[in-house]
Amino acid sequence: MFDSLESFFSPTSGVAVPFTLGDALLAMLISVLLGGIISFTYMRTSNRNLYSPNYALTLILLPSIIALIILLIGNNIARAFSLAGAFSIIRFRSAPGDPKDIAFVLFTMAAGLAVGVGSFGYAILFAVLLCGLMFLLHRFKVGERKTNERILKITVPEDLGYEEAFEEVFRSFNIPHELKKVRTTELGSLYELVYSVTLNADTNQKALLDAIRCRNGNLDISLTLAPTGNEY
Repeated sequence: MFDSLESFFSPTSGVAVPFTLGDALLAMLISVLLGGIISFTYMRTSNRNLYSPNYALTLILLPSIIALIILLIGNNIARAFSLAGAFSIIRFRSAPGDPKDIAFVLFTMAAGLAVGVGSFGYAILFAVLLCGLMFLLHRFKVGERKTNERILKITVPEDLGYEEAFEEVFRSFNIPHELKKVRTTELGSLYELVYSVTLNADTNQKALLDAIRCRNGNLDISLTLAPTGNEY
């Protein structure tokens, strides 16, 4: 019993010996299963279910693709260099996404590599452990913003003294704020003010915007989520 369990956790195909049809089918089955588990974890831990269906599908297929590549390479160095040359012509046509998305890609690649070398037990074990860890991190909201930070953009006429125009409004709503940027629009006839503001849980956003509208002559106002970087 222990010997069979040990063999399940030890590489049996791919690198050391030529793989059989049974090895290939088992590797494909396990890699698809692990890809489905990882994809399910990604969908359930994405904020408000805002995820790309195509990305979720890719997470299912990627372990199988990686496992198949490892099976085909085996211990053939010449074949490995040939595949490396073939993959070098591939160019990513989209910008890198969220760091969490990149982590899931690396996760699926690691699972595919483990399955490809025949370490089925380790592939399943660590996939389950890491998926469980992702659920725990999501459950306890690790890394989420503790404050309700927003970017407030206000358009004001050129004859309005913007430095103190909205201080009374911010004080009345008890809103911490910082003026980040000022720029002119409409050939200098208008100014756009960009504030970083922190809203309280009980802040009435409509009342806040109405109070600002009374001061800026009912010109454009926008209230958006704060960016992750330093660009406004």
